[in-house]
Amino acid sequence: MLADRRTYADAVSTPAPSSAGCSSTTTGVPATVLVVDDDRTVAEVVVTYLERAGLRAVHVGDGSSALAAFDAESPDLVVLDLMLPDLDGLEVCRRLRATSHVPVIMLTALGDEVDRVLGLEVGADDYVTKPFSPRELVLRVQSVLRRSAGSSGAAKLADDPVLRDGDLTLDTAAHIATRGGAPLPLTSREFDLLAFLLAHPGHAFSRSELMEQVWGWSFGDQSTVTVHVRRLREKVEPDPTDPVRLMTVWGVGYRWDSTGPDS
Repeated sequence: MLADRRTYADAVSTPAPSSAGCSSTTTGVPATVLVVDDDRTVAEVVVTYLERAGLRAVHVGDGSSALAAFDAESPDLVVLDLMLPDLDGLEVCRRLRATSHVPVIMLTALGDEVDRVLGLEVGADDYVTKPFSPRELVLRVQSVLRRSAGSSGAAKLADDPVLRDGDLTLDTAAHIATRGGAPLPLTSREFDLLAFLLAHPGHAFSRSELMEQVWGWSFGDQSTVTVHVRRLREKVEPDPTDPVRLMTVWGVGYRWDSTGPDS
């Protein structure tokens, strides 16, 4: 039966993951992952692989149950299917983001890029398209958990944990961002990307370099970077349609141009 489930999830040739990677919280307790998917077969595969990686997995099959389980379980990460009965994944993610910054990885069977991008725009940290490799999903979960635990590259870039540029201030130790003294609402992945760019002003990075150096990914859809750049511009640029800070370097990627002490 398990072999059949692996076949469905496009993981026939992929061995089950070991427990290497980030599988516990800073207290040593296994990290809890809330799996929200109404396809029981897919959910069983995901739960099995997560548990083999040393994580605690809790499964629910609809949006309303996801919100209740989130309050009851206080998970460290949510794996959230886009297509759900009652509340869809986008609405669940919106409601979670209204009160929490817990990382969300969205699962989608839709092929249209705009549907995947919507998940990122409502606050998801990443997405995985079905059919998928359960091992790849576990690797992404572990990567996000490492970043959430404060081990991301962005948090370790400078001796001084406080990064400043113009009216922007990022305290990477406290994970607090402000603009003009007012709180700047950033997702965890946006925060890491902005911190990395602020620490490397004037340096152009490709999207693949940003994926690997900021989030520790050596795989994945590079359009994820594009979406986060666009969202960052909406929050840090005076005019997002005419950026002066987060610049596109055609044929290369992106570069942060420092604005100096005043902006």
